[in-house]
Amino acid sequence: MILYFDEDARPDEETSALLEAAAVAALKGEGMDPEPVTLSVSFVGREEIRDLNKTYRGVDRQTDVLSFPLYEKGCIPAEEDLEEDEELAIGDVVICEEVCEAQAKEYGHSVQREIVYLFTHSVFHLLGYDHETEEDKADMRAREEEVMSLLGLER
Repeated sequence: MILYFDEDARPDEETSALLEAAAVAALKGEGMDPEPVTLSVSFVGREEIRDLNKTYRGVDRQTDVLSFPLYEKGCIPAEEDLEEDEELAIGDVVICEEVCEAQAKEYGHSVQREIVYLFTHSVFHLLGYDHETEEDKADMRAREEEVMSLLGLER
């Protein structure tokens, strides 16, 4: 598992390690080998996340996190379909730190927990999950909470 961060917006080592652990747990929970998987993580300000949200989702407002999957659910190549030492990029995660800070304060937990939660949420989007129906939302939330619990970051 490799996480690619923007050089100028890399989180501290502890948060980076938690993000990697969250991604590994999510992938293993889906029966995937995390070894060849890569994804990029960017931290942006309110205006940039708003611009991205407007451009890619048609929603003209800021948000906390955006996910840009490279595959639809069930279409991610299997490890045996990869060449030796080939990376499997699954997508991009873009997090707005300012919104994270506000939400962490609102929910009464640390900014680090909020970042890890939003990242975990996005990883599941990259793996093809969504929350368009109540059933899908409940399934996705259960998977997110399982990962957060494994990291000791439950609510």
